[in-house]
Amino acid sequence: MIRKAGIVLTLLATMAQANAPTSSLRPVAREDVFPPALPSFAPAKSMRPKVRSNSVERRARKDVGAAPVAAATTSPKPTPTSQVNSARSAVTPARDAEPIVSARRKNTKEAGIGKVCKDRKLRGAKVGKVPGKLKGCGIKKDAIKLYSVSGVSLSRPAVMECDTAKALKKWVEGGMDNAVGRYGGGVVELKVAAGYACRTRNSMPGAKISEHGKGRAIDISGFKLKNGNTITVLNDWGKGKKGRILKKMHQKACGPFGTVLGPKADRHHQDHFHFDVANHRGGSYCR
Repeated sequence: MIRKAGIVLTLLATMAQANAPTSSLRPVAREDVFPPALPSFAPAKSMRPKVRSNSVERRARKDVGAAPVAAATTSPKPTPTSQVNSARSAVTPARDAEPIVSARRKNTKEAGIGKVCKDRKLRGAKVGKVPGKLKGCGIKKDAIKLYSVSGVSLSRPAVMECDTAKALKKWVEGGMDNAVGRYGGGVVELKVAAGYACRTRNSMPGAKISEHGKGRAIDISGFKLKNGNTITVLNDWGKGKKGRILKKMHQKACGPFGTVLGPKADRHHQDHFHFDVANHRGGSYCR
């Protein structure tokens, strides 16, 4: 029995020796397979964030909440007016420049308005020679564009000779002002119906050239008063206070002007006064 056990052990030993591995089954050390990590690439300290303590968090919240309060309670120093105006002008949009340019152009255009006909009470601009489209029309020299006379403005500028402007001034200061007096605060504007116009008398074919075509006439249809009211030849002639004023104006124009025509002259003058400086034998022609 013992002999048989020995034979079995011998057989097992022989089989174990035949199936033994050619190399060791012990794990190989990591350093034998991979090179060691270079220490220079490793961070000196851990990169894991540290948990802040409760005292640090409370301090941070306090600082954040105090910042807006400090900004709100701190009042800025007042900026000088000159600096504000400079800043505003620096940021003015380009579209705002157009009205400024237009105003400058307007001022330049009206820069020539001043004393005309050597009389400070006649305000206008020098025009010079005015050529006429029809034979007999035109102003040979020293024509002016009148804007106001003795402080009374014209509703629109009228081109004329200086003789006409001087006659108008004489009538405004004498006849017109005397007729109106203090009524409505006085006249502040003449309603001009016509000044220079190259045409025949009453624009009739074949008629003589009108004094308007020579710059020697002006038509006035009404008067604006200081209080805003108006007096017009068409609506007020022969009616009440205004009618009496118009009649006196018409009468006082005979003398300063050579020709004075109104509603009683003919159907062409129902709505205006016609004044001109034409010479007539025997004095002024007033109708």
